[in-house]
Amino acid sequence: MGLWSRPPLRGCGTGKRTPPFGLRVTADQTRDTRLGGVNLLSRAYYRQKAIKTQYPFQGYHIPMNSPPSRGPEPRSPKHLTVSDGQAGQRLDNWLFRELKSIPKSHIYRLIRTGQVRVGGGRCRPSYRVQRGDEIRIPPQTAPDLRTPRKSAHAPPDFLLQPLYEDADLLIVNKPAGLAVHGGSGISSGLIERLRDSHPEGEFLELAHRLDRGTSGCLILARSRTVLLELHRALRNREITKSYLGLLAGSPAWKTRSVDQAVARADPAPGTEAAKEARSHFRIVRLWPDCALAEIVIETGRTHQIRIHAASLGHPLAGDPRYGDHALNRRLKSVYGVNGLFLHARSVRLSHPRTHEALFIQAPLPAEHETVLARLDAQPDSQGTG
Repeated sequence: MGLWSRPPLRGCGTGKRTPPFGLRVTADQTRDTRLGGVNLLSRAYYRQKAIKTQYPFQGYHIPMNSPPSRGPEPRSPKHLTVSDGQAGQRLDNWLFRELKSIPKSHIYRLIRTGQVRVGGGRCRPSYRVQRGDEIRIPPQTAPDLRTPRKSAHAPPDFLLQPLYEDADLLIVNKPAGLAVHGGSGISSGLIERLRDSHPEGEFLELAHRLDRGTSGCLILARSRTVLLELHRALRNREITKSYLGLLAGSPAWKTRSVDQAVARADPAPGTEAAKEARSHFRIVRLWPDCALAEIVIETGRTHQIRIHAASLGHPLAGDPRYGDHALNRRLKSVYGVNGLFLHARSVRLSHPRTHEALFIQAPLPAEHETVLARLDAQPDSQGTG
């Protein structure tokens, strides 16, 4: 059906090609339309229709010689070259790092539709990038992307405390409330801030992760070779991670081991519903309302300690997801427990290059020390060693 072959609108005349809304079109403009020039009738129709939508009771006339809005100028695609330290990574993982603010689903769509190209050709997400590969990244415009918001829980400025640093490793004391990486509406996390503070192009990658509310030891690799060696050591359980957590309630036991599979709340399609997980709890101090426990984990599943503590009937103090909400409110008002009380106290590992034995410890945050001091002020507190 042609543009003007619809039934005439009220007040627009009865002619088949009469422009709607009483548009004034000159003979020259009509002749330009017949000669295949810019369709002035169509342009005027839609511009006048927009005005009618905004002001339904008035018929404003828009001069047809006003230039149409063309929007932002198109951007050119980016061409990036894979460096030595990046060689061997999967294409999707490489893109996740380069395009930090873009959702993963959007990145996979760019790969699937061929908008991302390696050496001029299409590649699967599982392709391993090689040194010198030229990767084309399509231009992105603001409407196509989600603008992440700044996390309301992350401290705006923080003093990062390095616990160990050399040419291969960086172990830091992560503050509570700071996500380890951006995503899920968080504009930037610890890894993005560290990369911004280091020379451009320098390799820096997380060897493992900590929850946003957890503080303490976090290991980062400074080369891909070191990263792969750390991942191998984690899989073979050659790295020992110890935590301090405040358990709600007063346990009747002093030591307890939990061997219970842990499942993600939102498992990816095709992945296992639950994975094996083992945690070992030892009570260090005991109070009527809670207990301080040392927790050593053999595996590193998401929320593993929090789920295992809740399964024992003594969830972590301040845990908003698996905890006792009524007790959390009481601990906050009486002892100042403001947020999850879980601290990655120490990590024991062999240096990935020199094989030197390393034992790194992170001091408790000041707010956790304050909570423990208030609990110790009770006359019936017990130290179990």
